[in-house]
Amino acid sequence: MKRYVYINDNESSHKLYCDNRISNRKYTVLNFLPKNLWEQFGRFMNQYFLLIACLQLWSLITPVNPASTWGPLIFIFAVSASKEAWDDYNRYFSDKKANEKLVWVVRQGIRKHIQAQDIHVGNIVWLRENDEVPCDLVLIGTSDPQGLCYVETSALDGETDLKTRVIPATCMGIDFELLHKIKGVIECPNPDKDIRRFDANLRLFPPFIDNDVCPLTIKNTILQSCYLRNTEWACGVAVYTGNETKLGMSRGIPEPKLTAMDAMIDKLTGAIFVFQIVVVMVLGIAGNVWKDTEARKQWYVLYPLEGPWYELLVIPLRFELLCSIMIPISIKVSLDLVKSLYAKFIDWDSEMIDYETGIPSHATNTAISEDLGQVEYIMTDKTGTLTENRMIFRRCCISGVFYGNESGDALKDTKLLNAVAVSSPDVVQFVTVMAICNTVIPIKSKTGAILYKAQSQDEDALVNAAAQLHMVYANKNANILEIRFNGSVIKYELLEILEFTSDRKRMSVVVKDCQNGKFVLLSKGADEAILPYAYDGQQTRTFIEAVEQYAQLGLRTLCLAWRELKEDEYQEWSLMFKEASSTLVDREWRIAEVCQRLERDFEVLGVTAIEDRLQDGVPETIETLRKAGINFWMLTGDKQNTAIQIALSCNFISPEPKGQLLLIDGKTEDEVCRSLERVLLTMRITSSEPKDVAFVVDGWALEIALKHYRKVFTELAILSRTAICCRVTPSQKAQLVELLKSCDYRTLAIGDGGNDVRMIQQADIGVGISGREGLQAARAADYSIGKFRFLKRLILVHGRYSYNRTAFLSQYSFYKSLVICFIQIFFSFISGVSGTSLFNSVSLMAYNVFYTSVPVLVSVLDKDLSEGTVMQHPQILFYCQAGRLLNPSTFAGWFGRSLFHAIVVFVITIHAYAYEKSEMEELSMVALSGCIWLQAFVVALETNSFTILQHLAIWGNLVAFYVINWIISAIPASGMYTIMFRLCRQPSYWITMFLIVAAGMGPVLALKYFRYTYRPSKINTLQQAERMGGPILTLGNIEPQPRSIEKEVSPLSITQPKSRSPVYEPLLSDSPNSSRKSMGSGTPFDFFQSQSRLSSSYSRNCKDN
Repeated sequence: MKRYVYINDNESSHKLYCDNRISNRKYTVLNFLPKNLWEQFGRFMNQYFLLIACLQLWSLITPVNPASTWGPLIFIFAVSASKEAWDDYNRYFSDKKANEKLVWVVRQGIRKHIQAQDIHVGNIVWLRENDEVPCDLVLIGTSDPQGLCYVETSALDGETDLKTRVIPATCMGIDFELLHKIKGVIECPNPDKDIRRFDANLRLFPPFIDNDVCPLTIKNTILQSCYLRNTEWACGVAVYTGNETKLGMSRGIPEPKLTAMDAMIDKLTGAIFVFQIVVVMVLGIAGNVWKDTEARKQWYVLYPLEGPWYELLVIPLRFELLCSIMIPISIKVSLDLVKSLYAKFIDWDSEMIDYETGIPSHATNTAISEDLGQVEYIMTDKTGTLTENRMIFRRCCISGVFYGNESGDALKDTKLLNAVAVSSPDVVQFVTVMAICNTVIPIKSKTGAILYKAQSQDEDALVNAAAQLHMVYANKNANILEIRFNGSVIKYELLEILEFTSDRKRMSVVVKDCQNGKFVLLSKGADEAILPYAYDGQQTRTFIEAVEQYAQLGLRTLCLAWRELKEDEYQEWSLMFKEASSTLVDREWRIAEVCQRLERDFEVLGVTAIEDRLQDGVPETIETLRKAGINFWMLTGDKQNTAIQIALSCNFISPEPKGQLLLIDGKTEDEVCRSLERVLLTMRITSSEPKDVAFVVDGWALEIALKHYRKVFTELAILSRTAICCRVTPSQKAQLVELLKSCDYRTLAIGDGGNDVRMIQQADIGVGISGREGLQAARAADYSIGKFRFLKRLILVHGRYSYNRTAFLSQYSFYKSLVICFIQIFFSFISGVSGTSLFNSVSLMAYNVFYTSVPVLVSVLDKDLSEGTVMQHPQILFYCQAGRLLNPSTFAGWFGRSLFHAIVVFVITIHAYAYEKSEMEELSMVALSGCIWLQAFVVALETNSFTILQHLAIWGNLVAFYVINWIISAIPASGMYTIMFRLCRQPSYWITMFLIVAAGMGPVLALKYFRYTYRPSKINTLQQAERMGGPILTLGNIEPQPRSIEKEVSPLSITQPKSRSPVYEPLLSDSPNSSRKSMGSGTPFDFFQSQSRLSSSYSRNCKDN
């Protein structure tokens, strides 16, 4: 679909397109309540509690006051709704501020000051320096004689470098006074969110130009939320307004990510629900039987002889209401609250601030911090992620002559400097391509120095290197490029720019030499995009050797080439290029096809080698995370040799002879098939360490493998813990992440550029580095950090602590609810199985919301080990990766503890206070007091590191329990009048509390002592060492025992793969991977030199793709 924008026509566009009013609000005043309630009741748990609350309104079946459920339910809904309302108000306030901003617009030939929300499509908008762009504009005029303007796009894509934008060629030369009278039409596509692309055409009406079509690209636009910089004024035509701008179309709420812990909590909740239904059915049947056999014999029960048709449902429904608290109503709010605090801890971490740039770490997604502690695979980009993305020109090869090999710096090589001084033709041509085959803009500073504005770090390095070799790119005036070389000025007319694309992997410019009138094509690009297109007869072997030599040194290489064009050849090609540039359908493909016609028969001039240094701490970070059982895959667009050298230098893989690289290559299906077969066979029988064996695959072979041999490649992915994927596209990066996720691995993707966004969004956890390529990756990610080395602390400290705390909080929430529910069930056995509640409504409501919530919320401060110990012994992350602290086994322990504590409280309370003179309220308060005392000691026992705040929360909450109940007992109408006063004066009450605590906590303490003393885990060992203040014991290195090699390995069938072979993973002890099934014979090995072993509770299998 197309959109026709009529310039300066105030009528035609108003009815067709929206105005510029921005609205990011989710709600309105009228629909907030119904819409928010609809969203909240879209969750199963909320529907369940609403059903329970509605059933409690039926007075015949409710054992307690409906307020015991309605109160907490309304409170929780009010908290969630208030948060939503506050967020929406902030969005409304931000929208209002943007909508009411004043801008200059041409109306009826006159410039007027109006509010930004009143701009319409087709209006001409005037901007002054430092103004924010109110909508998407097509430039038609600027204060610069060359038609240029500079914009800051950081609000759009995070890139801090200024971008150059230029007015269309057809608008060049139009007088300033005539711009407000301009008329024409812009043919453009319907609104989309692609900020990198704008394929449109412009046609001006006479008298300005005679209806010639002028193609428009993204470089002719300035988009909403950008800022005009270093330009006095600019004006443009509004093409997209309001929420239809590219920024508005890209806004949206990302799909929420479900963490492994959330999934486990959902499963456990389902199990509790099933258990609850079983209990309700059993007690309901027992209650009806007792009622029909025994109750009618008792004179005080007064059951009628005949009841209504629904009489059999009354007791089961009563028990359903009584047991509904098995599922804690406050668990979601509690988890949301503590997860928000986890995110704040990351934001506040001073040790994760990059002091070089001042960039702190930031958690965008507040809901998945615990998943950081369960990461198994890290998928990392190379350039800007492992390296600094700070390019330095180091070496070059020109016409077969190598420069910089001796000194390591070509710019100090006397041979090269002498060749430049004597104007050697080959060297001059080579340096000329370095200087002008780019999109760099030279700018003169106030001191007269020339500064370069480059959108690529590679181009910036090449242009600065050329300037140091006396080929100075001095000025760009319209399409005239001015070069200064050895005291002379050389001018070129820039005719066309063939921009770089990831498919072509090269960029070119067509220039005309103003001295001799020759037409020349200058190109630079990857070796596979330049060398195969050399003219027939040119020897390229030296250049291939140069590329390989530089790649072995870990340097980035570019090949430079040129070709002289005949004028008629250029003119013919220019018409085709203009036609391709004017099409609105498949413009990029059409342009690439036309470019291919010109980019051939090159004369290759040479090869440049640029250094991109490793970031500080990268090798140490990778080594530490490997000890934690995390596997690494490098996904890069660089060439194979360069990626391998970087992998070697950053400790990603081991050097030969210890290291073993298995190559997967081939251009056809058969070649890739044979390569996969060979690599799979080697992986099955290898006994090397994880980083000592890795497979290497390029983008071409990967495309074939994913398309035709996906199942087999999946098997290889499971077998391999290290991989290097070269020449991969952004979509292939995302496919690889999806592949590992399909095998039930927890994946983390980390990158720094826009080409990493798809990978980051696809992964379970996305981490963006705020680097020199801007903030696109950081904005799309769940977490942003300043440098790669901070990933170690993010995972080992924040991820592990978050997992441990959430595991305790979630299980404790079920425990406290089960304790009170089991007591209610036990009470039913001495109350005729009638479903009568032992506790009153106020006590139940306060128990859930106040008495047991405050102490556990301060568990967010608990640390089982110090940060230093965690960083020193990363192996303990295995407990989190394997789900050791939250699984059916640990939950069964908490379930058993709740049952035991309920028995203790009920039995002791009944024997102490169930006599003729006791009141029901007294019995209820004693049992409730016992629960509160027990849970205070449970929280204290499970707390590893006490602070003043934790002591206040645990013991202060216990004091608050008595203060609140003393106040309630002083109110005659409360139903508990004088109860707490009488109890506290009785020595038997305090003896009962002592017996409950002693009987309830004694066995728990004994079991804990036994485990710590005779079967300590590695965490217990470290805790004891910390408390004793002695040296931390060495837990052992990751030293695998050699596996036995299968004597008979049957040939692999790619088309019909056999069952999976032994996965090379730490299969015993505390490794999370011990939960996976071994696919064949193999000797497992222990990460810890320990007498104890942890058993896994569940196994995972790779899903078929």
